[in-house]
Amino acid sequence: MEGTAHKRRIALLGSTGSMGMQSLEVIAQYPDLLQLEVIAANSSADLLIQQARQFKPNIVVVVQEAAYKVVKEALADEDVKVFCGEQSLCDVCEMECVDMVLSCIVGVAGLRPVYHAIECGKLIALANKETLVVAGELMTRKALEMQTAIYPVDSEHSAIFQALAGEQHQSIEKLIITASGGPFRGWTRAQLEEVTLAKALQHPNWSMGPKVTIDSSTLMNKGLEVIEAKWLFNIPIDRIETVVHPQSIIHSLVQFHDGSIKAQLGLPDMKLPIQYAITYPLRLENNFPRFDFAKYPQLSFEQPNRELFPCLDIAYCASRQGGNMPCVMNAANEVAVQWFLQEKIRYVDIPRVIEQALSTADFCKPESVDEYLAVDKETKERLFASNFPRN
Repeated sequence: MEGTAHKRRIALLGSTGSMGMQSLEVIAQYPDLLQLEVIAANSSADLLIQQARQFKPNIVVVVQEAAYKVVKEALADEDVKVFCGEQSLCDVCEMECVDMVLSCIVGVAGLRPVYHAIECGKLIALANKETLVVAGELMTRKALEMQTAIYPVDSEHSAIFQALAGEQHQSIEKLIITASGGPFRGWTRAQLEEVTLAKALQHPNWSMGPKVTIDSSTLMNKGLEVIEAKWLFNIPIDRIETVVHPQSIIHSLVQFHDGSIKAQLGLPDMKLPIQYAITYPLRLENNFPRFDFAKYPQLSFEQPNRELFPCLDIAYCASRQGGNMPCVMNAANEVAVQWFLQEKIRYVDIPRVIEQALSTADFCKPESVDEYLAVDKETKERLFASNFPRN
């Protein structure tokens, strides 16, 4: 932002989700530095209308046609352009009035618009894990080619990004990603067999959407973050560790070749990494609550229980295999979590669904967004046809 003559103009994709709503709060705090050009959502018409009236973007995008008609009619008295469809998500990313695309879209729906934004040389602030989990090689190669940057929004990757400021890449020995352990840390296998949906949605530290909350409890979220870190920081998967840190104060660490470790600390609040990503390289003042050491007399660490929470190792294995395997894993996890949220399968069935999909998938190396999306679609269709869910 330094040296520019205008505000950083942002297109926020996924404005009605948990991350999107927190992003709007952050953007609103810096009207002299940030300008909200675009908000986009899939189908949450009422909330999107409310956001458009409150934050006054120049453009609103609604993917679903039925919701588009509602939004367009409701905003007829506002000075705003309303567009419809998936292609519009890509179209707004290439507009000259957009400097940065902040992707808070959940799932593989974020792949195409983010890739298109990179092709157009836009800065990317990335809260959508799937973009790099599914197609990390493609995305990072294109970003390098276009000489643009991908700034992480996840708290763990933001912590690493901050710890690496001023450091040389060749000095990195390993990355250490922290996990809260979720609501079932310390539980037995027998207890996990009886997990209810209501209990799984109760994260001890973070306020997140249902999909991410379930992923956090299974440690799949941490597996996705490990793969994402591999691509964000160009580090081999076997030099990325995971450690359980129940207090969620240390968000991640970097160990260097001399044995030094740098960590980033703060209260578990997603608004801080959002702010860092969308205002980088500035570090701006804010009124967020401050960490008080006196209230946290002990910060503890332990190894994750990989036997009871196999999703973590499933992610490492899929990343080592490469090709389409992380995409297959991600698609299967989306289906498994969906089935669990619909109470069609048990909590302990989630990793079993993923393992089934991986074991029956043929290996390939996708070369385009379309090919990755085809893998995603095929994986989900095979699972839906498998009759795995049981009531």
